[in-house]
Amino acid sequence: MADSKKRLDSNVPGNFFVDTTCINCDTCRQLAPRSFEEVGEFSAVTVQPEGDERLHQAYQALLACPVGSIGTERSDHTRLKQAMSSFPLLLEAGVFYCGFNSEKSFGANSYFIQHPDGNWLVDSPRYIKHLTDAFERMGGLRYIFLTHEDDVADAARYADRFGATRIIHRADADAMPDAEWIVDGLEAVALAPAFELIPVPGHTAGSIALLYGRRFLFTGDHLWWDPETRSLEAPQRLVWRSGPMVQSIQKLLNYRFEWVLAGHGDRIRLSPPEMTEALRDLVRRRVNPMQASSGS
Repeated sequence: MADSKKRLDSNVPGNFFVDTTCINCDTCRQLAPRSFEEVGEFSAVTVQPEGDERLHQAYQALLACPVGSIGTERSDHTRLKQAMSSFPLLLEAGVFYCGFNSEKSFGANSYFIQHPDGNWLVDSPRYIKHLTDAFERMGGLRYIFLTHEDDVADAARYADRFGATRIIHRADADAMPDAEWIVDGLEAVALAPAFELIPVPGHTAGSIALLYGRRFLFTGDHLWWDPETRSLEAPQRLVWRSGPMVQSIQKLLNYRFEWVLAGHGDRIRLSPPEMTEALRDLVRRRVNPMQASSGS
Protein backbone atom coordinates (compact mmCIF):
# COMPACT_ATOMS: atom_id res chain seq x y z
CA MET A 1 0.00 0.00 0.00
CA ALA A 2 1.33 3.42 -0.94
CA ASP A 3 2.49 5.70 1.89
CA SER A 4 1.58 9.37 1.69
CA LYS A 5 4.65 10.13 3.84
CA LYS A 6 6.77 8.81 0.95
CA ARG A 7 4.90 10.81 -1.68
CA LEU A 8 7.24 11.87 -4.48
CA ASP A 9 7.74 15.63 -4.85
CA SER A 10 7.17 15.20 -8.60
CA ASN A 11 3.45 14.54 -8.01
CA VAL A 12 1.13 17.48 -8.49
CA PRO A 13 -0.98 18.35 -5.44
CA GLY A 14 -4.20 16.38 -5.12
CA ASN A 15 -5.73 13.07 -4.19
CA PHE A 16 -3.69 10.59 -6.26
CA PHE A 17 0.05 10.19 -5.74
CA VAL A 18 2.99 7.87 -6.42
CA ASP A 19 5.42 7.10 -3.60
CA THR A 20 9.14 6.34 -3.53
CA THR A 21 8.65 2.56 -3.88
CA CYS A 22 7.85 3.04 -7.60
CA ILE A 23 9.93 0.80 -9.90
CA ASN A 24 9.04 2.86 -13.01
CA CYS A 25 7.61 -0.15 -14.85
CA ASP A 26 5.22 1.89 -17.05
CA THR A 27 2.02 0.08 -15.98
CA CYS A 28 0.27 3.21 -14.73
CA ARG A 29 1.31 5.23 -17.77
CA GLN A 30 -0.24 2.64 -20.06
CA LEU A 31 -3.55 2.50 -18.20
CA ALA A 32 -3.94 6.19 -17.34
CA PRO A 33 -1.63 8.13 -19.69
CA ARG A 34 -3.42 11.43 -19.12
CA SER A 35 -2.71 11.32 -15.39
CA PHE A 36 0.66 9.56 -15.01
CA GLU A 37 3.96 10.38 -16.70
CA GLU A 38 7.60 9.50 -16.27
CA VAL A 39 9.40 12.17 -14.26
CA GLY A 40 13.07 11.43 -13.75
CA GLU A 41 13.49 7.84 -12.57
CA PHE A 42 9.88 7.35 -11.45
CA SER A 43 6.30 7.65 -12.59
CA ALA A 44 4.30 10.50 -11.08
CA VAL A 45 0.84 12.04 -11.16
CA THR A 46 1.28 15.04 -13.42
CA VAL A 47 -2.45 15.78 -13.88
CA GLN A 48 -4.97 14.84 -11.19
CA PRO A 49 -7.72 12.72 -12.79
CA GLU A 50 -11.14 14.29 -13.12
CA GLY A 51 -14.30 12.91 -14.65
CA ASP A 52 -15.58 9.33 -14.74
CA GLU A 53 -13.25 7.99 -17.43
CA ARG A 54 -10.01 9.38 -16.04
CA LEU A 55 -10.86 8.46 -12.47
CA HIS A 56 -11.70 4.92 -13.57
CA GLN A 57 -8.37 4.65 -15.38
CA ALA A 58 -6.47 6.00 -12.37
CA TYR A 59 -8.04 3.42 -10.06
CA GLN A 60 -7.23 0.71 -12.61
CA ALA A 61 -3.60 1.89 -12.52
CA LEU A 62 -3.64 1.83 -8.72
CA LEU A 63 -4.76 -1.80 -8.72
CA ALA A 64 -2.45 -2.94 -11.52
CA CYS A 65 0.69 -1.38 -10.01
CA PRO A 66 2.95 -4.34 -9.16
CA VAL A 67 4.43 -2.78 -6.03
CA GLY A 68 1.49 -0.79 -4.65
CA SER A 69 3.19 2.55 -5.23
CA ILE A 70 0.02 4.42 -6.18
CA GLY A 71 -2.21 5.78 -3.45
CA THR A 72 -4.96 8.24 -2.67
CA GLU A 73 -5.43 10.64 0.19
CA ARG A 74 -9.15 9.81 0.12
CA SER A 75 -10.27 6.57 -1.50
CA ASP A 76 -13.54 6.28 -3.39
CA HIS A 77 -14.50 2.69 -2.58
CA THR A 78 -17.23 2.58 -5.22
CA ARG A 79 -14.83 3.57 -7.98
CA LEU A 80 -12.19 1.22 -6.62
CA LYS A 81 -14.66 -1.67 -6.73
CA GLN A 82 -15.67 -0.75 -10.29
CA ALA A 83 -12.01 -0.70 -11.34
CA MET A 84 -11.46 -4.09 -9.72
CA SER A 85 -14.41 -5.61 -11.56
CA SER A 86 -13.09 -4.31 -14.91
CA PHE A 87 -10.22 -6.84 -14.83
CA PRO A 88 -9.54 -8.85 -16.90
CA LEU A 89 -9.98 -5.92 -19.29
CA LEU A 90 -11.45 -6.83 -22.67
CA LEU A 91 -9.39 -5.59 -25.61
CA GLU A 92 -11.12 -7.30 -28.54
CA ALA A 93 -12.44 -10.65 -29.72
CA GLY A 94 -11.97 -12.60 -26.51
CA VAL A 95 -8.52 -11.17 -25.75
CA PHE A 96 -8.10 -9.55 -22.35
CA TYR A 97 -5.40 -7.67 -20.44
CA CYS A 98 -5.21 -9.30 -17.01
CA GLY A 99 -4.13 -6.36 -14.85
CA PHE A 100 -2.58 -6.99 -11.43
CA ASN A 101 0.95 -6.93 -12.84
CA SER A 102 3.57 -8.81 -10.85
CA GLU A 103 6.68 -7.41 -9.22
CA LYS A 104 8.33 -10.77 -9.99
CA SER A 105 8.30 -9.84 -13.69
CA PHE A 106 9.10 -6.14 -13.08
CA GLY A 107 5.48 -5.22 -13.76
CA ALA A 108 5.13 -6.99 -17.12
CA ASN A 109 1.71 -7.18 -18.73
CA SER A 110 -0.07 -10.50 -19.07
CA TYR A 111 -3.02 -11.50 -21.22
CA PHE A 112 -5.93 -13.95 -21.23
CA ILE A 113 -7.43 -15.46 -24.37
CA GLN A 114 -10.90 -16.95 -24.12
CA HIS A 115 -11.23 -19.72 -26.71
CA PRO A 116 -13.81 -22.49 -27.20
CA ASP A 117 -11.07 -25.15 -27.38
CA GLY A 118 -9.51 -23.98 -24.12
CA ASN A 119 -8.35 -20.68 -22.67
CA TRP A 120 -4.80 -19.32 -22.72
CA LEU A 121 -2.78 -17.19 -20.31
CA VAL A 122 0.13 -15.32 -21.89
CA ASP A 123 2.78 -14.66 -19.23
CA SER A 124 1.64 -14.37 -15.63
CA PRO A 125 -0.03 -11.74 -13.47
CA ARG A 126 0.05 -11.82 -9.68
CA TYR A 127 -1.71 -14.83 -8.25
CA ILE A 128 -4.81 -13.35 -6.66
CA LYS A 129 -8.30 -14.62 -5.93
CA HIS A 130 -9.99 -12.01 -8.11
CA LEU A 131 -8.26 -13.39 -11.21
CA THR A 132 -8.57 -17.06 -10.32
CA ASP A 133 -12.29 -16.54 -9.80
CA ALA A 134 -12.56 -14.64 -13.09
CA PHE A 135 -10.66 -17.31 -15.01
CA GLU A 136 -12.86 -19.98 -13.43
CA ARG A 137 -16.03 -18.19 -14.55
CA MET A 138 -14.59 -17.85 -18.06
CA GLY A 139 -13.75 -21.54 -18.40
CA GLY A 140 -10.41 -22.00 -16.64
CA LEU A 141 -6.98 -22.27 -18.26
CA ARG A 142 -5.73 -24.90 -20.70
CA TYR A 143 -2.40 -23.38 -21.72
CA ILE A 144 0.05 -20.88 -20.21
CA PHE A 145 2.37 -19.42 -22.86
CA LEU A 146 5.58 -17.96 -21.42
CA THR A 147 7.27 -15.52 -23.77
CA HIS A 148 10.63 -15.63 -21.99
CA GLU A 149 12.33 -16.31 -18.70
CA ASP A 150 11.76 -12.89 -17.12
CA ASP A 151 7.97 -12.90 -17.06
CA VAL A 152 6.97 -16.29 -15.63
CA ALA A 153 5.93 -14.71 -12.28
CA ASP A 154 3.23 -16.93 -10.71
CA ALA A 155 2.72 -19.19 -13.73
CA ALA A 156 3.39 -22.32 -11.70
CA ARG A 157 0.61 -21.47 -9.24
CA TYR A 158 -1.87 -20.81 -12.04
CA ALA A 159 -0.85 -24.04 -13.75
CA ASP A 160 -1.35 -25.99 -10.54
CA ARG A 161 -4.70 -24.33 -9.85
CA PHE A 162 -6.14 -25.07 -13.31
CA GLY A 163 -4.11 -28.07 -14.48
CA ALA A 164 -2.79 -25.96 -17.36
CA THR A 165 0.04 -26.85 -19.74
CA ARG A 166 2.95 -24.39 -19.57
CA ILE A 167 4.80 -23.65 -22.82
CA ILE A 168 8.34 -22.23 -22.83
CA HIS A 169 11.42 -22.40 -25.07
CA ARG A 170 14.22 -24.69 -23.95
CA ALA A 171 16.76 -21.84 -24.01
CA ASP A 172 14.77 -20.10 -21.25
CA ALA A 173 13.43 -23.21 -19.53
CA ASP A 174 15.63 -22.77 -16.45
CA ALA A 175 12.98 -20.29 -15.32
CA MET A 176 10.28 -23.01 -15.51
CA PRO A 177 12.13 -26.36 -15.66
CA ASP A 178 9.02 -28.42 -14.93
CA ALA A 179 7.02 -26.87 -17.77
CA GLU A 180 4.87 -29.45 -19.52
CA TRP A 181 5.73 -28.34 -23.08
CA ILE A 182 9.28 -27.25 -23.84
CA VAL A 183 9.90 -26.12 -27.42
CA ASP A 184 13.23 -26.37 -29.24
CA GLY A 185 14.76 -24.69 -32.27
CA LEU A 186 14.21 -21.57 -34.34
CA GLU A 187 11.31 -22.69 -36.52
CA ALA A 188 7.71 -21.59 -35.97
CA VAL A 189 5.49 -24.18 -34.32
CA ALA A 190 1.73 -24.63 -34.74
CA LEU A 191 0.58 -25.16 -31.17
CA ALA A 192 -3.14 -25.45 -31.90
CA PRO A 193 -5.52 -24.24 -34.62
CA ALA A 194 -5.09 -20.43 -34.84
CA PHE A 195 -2.12 -20.44 -32.41
CA GLU A 196 1.46 -20.27 -33.71
CA LEU A 197 4.68 -19.97 -31.74
CA ILE A 198 7.36 -17.81 -33.38
CA PRO A 199 10.89 -17.94 -31.92
CA VAL A 200 12.29 -14.40 -31.64
CA PRO A 201 15.67 -14.71 -29.89
CA GLY A 202 17.36 -11.45 -29.04
CA HIS A 203 16.20 -10.08 -25.69
CA THR A 204 16.80 -13.59 -24.36
CA ALA A 205 17.97 -16.71 -26.16
CA GLY A 206 14.56 -18.31 -25.72
CA SER A 207 12.24 -15.40 -26.43
CA ILE A 208 9.08 -16.52 -28.25
CA ALA A 209 6.05 -14.68 -29.61
CA LEU A 210 2.51 -16.04 -29.90
CA LEU A 211 0.46 -15.27 -33.01
CA TYR A 212 -3.26 -15.81 -32.47
CA GLY A 213 -5.77 -15.81 -35.31
CA ARG A 214 -3.41 -13.86 -37.60
CA ARG A 215 -4.52 -10.77 -35.68
CA PHE A 216 -2.90 -10.73 -32.23
CA LEU A 217 0.85 -10.94 -31.70
CA PHE A 218 1.92 -11.37 -28.07
CA THR A 219 5.52 -10.20 -28.04
CA GLY A 220 6.81 -10.34 -24.47
CA ASP A 221 9.80 -7.99 -24.31
CA HIS A 222 10.67 -8.38 -27.99
CA LEU A 223 8.52 -5.61 -29.47
CA TRP A 224 6.28 -2.81 -28.23
CA TRP A 225 4.67 0.49 -29.25
CA ASP A 226 6.11 3.85 -28.17
CA PRO A 227 3.22 6.37 -27.98
CA GLU A 228 5.57 9.35 -27.94
CA THR A 229 7.41 8.52 -31.16
CA ARG A 230 4.40 6.62 -32.56
CA SER A 231 6.66 3.80 -33.65
CA LEU A 232 7.40 0.16 -32.90
CA GLU A 233 10.46 -0.35 -30.72
CA ALA A 234 12.61 -3.27 -29.55
CA PRO A 235 15.30 -3.62 -26.86
CA GLN A 236 18.72 -2.11 -27.45
CA ARG A 237 20.10 -2.97 -24.00
CA LEU A 238 19.59 -6.03 -21.83
CA VAL A 239 19.87 -7.99 -25.05
CA TRP A 240 21.26 -11.53 -25.33
CA ARG A 241 22.62 -10.83 -28.83
CA SER A 242 21.94 -7.88 -31.14
CA GLY A 243 22.33 -9.82 -34.41
CA PRO A 244 19.59 -12.34 -33.66
CA MET A 245 17.42 -9.49 -32.35
CA VAL A 246 17.41 -7.75 -35.74
CA GLN A 247 16.86 -11.06 -37.53
CA SER A 248 13.91 -11.79 -35.24
CA ILE A 249 12.34 -8.43 -36.06
CA GLN A 250 12.82 -9.08 -39.76
CA LYS A 251 11.23 -12.52 -39.37
CA LEU A 252 7.96 -10.93 -38.27
CA LEU A 253 7.62 -9.27 -41.69
CA ASN A 254 6.55 -12.71 -42.94
CA TYR A 255 3.41 -12.61 -40.78
CA ARG A 256 0.13 -10.73 -40.90
CA PHE A 257 -1.21 -9.26 -37.67
CA GLU A 258 -3.01 -6.17 -36.36
CA TRP A 259 -2.18 -6.08 -32.66
CA VAL A 260 1.14 -5.91 -30.83
CA LEU A 261 0.51 -6.93 -27.22
CA ALA A 262 3.72 -6.40 -25.30
CA GLY A 263 4.96 -7.41 -21.88
CA HIS A 264 6.62 -4.05 -21.35
CA GLY A 265 5.64 -1.00 -23.35
CA ASP A 266 2.34 -0.01 -24.89
CA ARG A 267 0.04 -2.21 -26.92
CA ILE A 268 -1.19 -1.00 -30.31
CA ARG A 269 -3.65 -1.93 -33.03
CA LEU A 270 -2.88 -0.94 -36.62
CA SER A 271 -4.16 -2.11 -39.96
CA PRO A 272 -2.01 -4.94 -41.39
CA PRO A 273 -0.39 -2.62 -44.01
CA GLU A 274 0.34 -0.02 -41.30
CA MET A 275 1.81 -2.69 -39.04
CA THR A 276 4.04 -3.97 -41.85
CA GLU A 277 5.29 -0.47 -42.54
CA ALA A 278 5.94 0.14 -38.85
CA LEU A 279 7.99 -3.07 -38.75
CA ARG A 280 9.91 -2.08 -41.87
CA ASP A 281 10.68 1.27 -40.31
CA LEU A 282 12.02 -0.44 -37.19
CA VAL A 283 14.18 -2.76 -39.29
CA ARG A 284 15.57 0.24 -41.22
CA ARG A 285 16.45 1.99 -37.98
CA ARG A 286 18.18 -1.09 -36.58
CA VAL A 287 20.02 -2.21 -39.73
CA ASN A 288 21.33 1.26 -40.57
CA PRO A 289 20.78 3.59 -37.57
CA MET A 290 22.99 6.38 -38.96
CA GLN A 291 21.04 6.51 -42.22
CA ALA A 292 17.71 6.44 -40.35
CA SER A 293 18.72 9.31 -38.05
CA SER A 294 19.79 11.44 -41.01
CA GLY A 295 16.42 10.94 -42.65
CA SER A 296 17.99 9.72 -45.89
